[in-house]
Amino acid sequence: MLIGISPVIGPELLDVLFRMGHGDEIVLADAFFTGDSLGKRVIRADGLRIPDLLDGILRLINLDDFVVDSLVIMDPVKGDHLDPRMEKTYRAAIEKHWPKAPAFTRLERFKFYDRSREAFAVVMTGETVKYGNIILKKGVIPV
Repeated sequence: MLIGISPVIGPELLDVLFRMGHGDEIVLADAFFTGDSLGKRVIRADGLRIPDLLDGILRLINLDDFVVDSLVIMDPVKGDHLDPRMEKTYRAAIEKHWPKAPAFTRLERFKFYDRSREAFAVVMTGETVKYGNIILKKGVIPV
């Protein structure tokens, strides 16, 4: 165990976070996401919820503050609904570490999939909330 690193951050995820450069993106995907079909690197985090992973990850990396879309979530399909509690719990975990984080950018489902194909890694979680996927863009360490 390493001091200061959340126990939800396994060795494979820690290695990916270390290897990501600024501007690289990581997808935290819900349990229903097509990660193995879309992802270049797929990390399993089964049983873990995305707010817990956000808390663990965002104490280790910062968000890219040179772009407006460093936080991207999937927009619900027309006629479907997003549970507003999802956005609130994600925002609370993010603002714990980055209180000035930008608003979420919402992407249509297939555009979200296209962007996920280009991501550095996809983390498959145990998140079961509908439309629970989020993309984080890594920033430069503040000096």
